[in-house]
Amino acid sequence: MASAQPCTSLAAVRTEARFSGVANAAGHYESFYLKAAAPEGGKALWIRHTIHQRPGAEPTCSIWLTAFDAGRGAPRATKATYESERLSVPDGAYVRIGDAEIGPGRAEGTVETEALNARWKLGFEDRHEPLRHLPSAWMYNGKLPKTKLLSPHPGALWSGEVEIDGETFTLDGWPGMVGHNWGAEHAERWIWLHGADFEGGSPGDYVDIGAGRIKLGPWTTPWIANGMLVLDGQAHRLGGLGKTYGTEIDAKPGRCELTVAGKGVTLKGSFSGPLEQFVGWIYADPDGGEHNTINSSIADLELRVERPGKKHAHIRLAGGAAYELGMRESDHGVAMQPYSDG
Repeated sequence: MASAQPCTSLAAVRTEARFSGVANAAGHYESFYLKAAAPEGGKALWIRHTIHQRPGAEPTCSIWLTAFDAGRGAPRATKATYESERLSVPDGAYVRIGDAEIGPGRAEGTVETEALNARWKLGFEDRHEPLRHLPSAWMYNGKLPKTKLLSPHPGALWSGEVEIDGETFTLDGWPGMVGHNWGAEHAERWIWLHGADFEGGSPGDYVDIGAGRIKLGPWTTPWIANGMLVLDGQAHRLGGLGKTYGTEIDAKPGRCELTVAGKGVTLKGSFSGPLEQFVGWIYADPDGGEHNTINSSIADLELRVERPGKKHAHIRLAGGAAYELGMRESDHGVAMQPYSDG
């Protein structure tokens, strides 16, 4: 257990795009994404900036936008895909795709499709150092694992404006994050879980967990989880290869039950939400394989934190957590967005 360190360089570039260093003959996918959820729950914004390269082909790039609003019913979503000439890495930014750019402390852009027109100009305040989910630095540079995950800004506080089809709404201190992942192949099955600023908790507390089952020839590994819990300002590392025995995950459409152990801490509980509040997307591997991926950024979080010698802590977040599930099956009950990937 350690104290969660506040960010000391608010505008620092904390990661970098990897696509430019990938050989043309190799396959690659990459994503920079943001999530921001209203403090009162029930509303959230999720924007992805992605690069997809099939072996031997030029990369394509896309902007994905989803606005969640429990009071309106199903999420509003769209995706715009561009050729490689609309892809760049401006100085001081993580990536620019089409008319959208994300970098340290900011995200702004526009997207116009038949589904909806949107524009956003957002800024965020850092409250934590980066979270590198993988336990060793060499894992981010080697061939294995085939999926790399980190959260350069795991507990960001968002402000600004978003306009969708002429309707403007304001973000004023919305807890969220910025994530970055890349690789040559998605996990066979995965989850991503995030929640920040729990009900009745300390400002800036968060949980961020990525977990996957990996296909190795005819075998599929047990769930391997990696992440962080910051509770009352104290950071607790979760999961890792050495904690696979203590990890139990039952991930289904609409609900994930989990037990994830860490050093001196065990996290138990659930992330859940009604299926009508999930958005469905196709995620493609560079080799052509596909997953159905469903996400709700207004899910409910209920967790129990067990620590030796301490009273169990209970943390809750209604309508403000993220639950993403990537899977092969398509009979999950969530309508898929009409966009291919790659």
